[in-house]
Amino acid sequence: MASTQQLIETALRRFQEEVPALAKLKLVFELELRGRGDVQMFRVELPGPKISKGVGDDARATVSIPRSHFNELAAEGRVRNYREAYEHGHIKASGDPNVLKLVAQVVERHEQRARLKKVN
Repeated sequence: MASTQQLIETALRRFQEEVPALAKLKLVFELELRGRGDVQMFRVELPGPKISKGVGDDARATVSIPRSHFNELAAEGRVRNYREAYEHGHIKASGDPNVLKLVAQVVERHEQRARLKKVN
């Protein structure tokens, strides 16, 4: 069984492989994994990723997700799955609106290009 930090790294690498434009993004964010009566906080620094347990004072954004959803997404999730989880309220993001907007635009453009490739 992979550790939580290994799962986070796997999820980030898979996401960055699918959306290469995000691989060069310099960002520190908090990842909040909510379990049954338990909340685990991780500081994630990109590029890297460098993952450490605890709260990051320098975090520009916070991503909150139930642990059960995170485990599924980390193991098999694609960008589309993350977007759907966000749209359904399973993933919540807060923090610097410019950072959130930038990531959303990059992901949206990636999905538009993917749709165009499927059409052709």
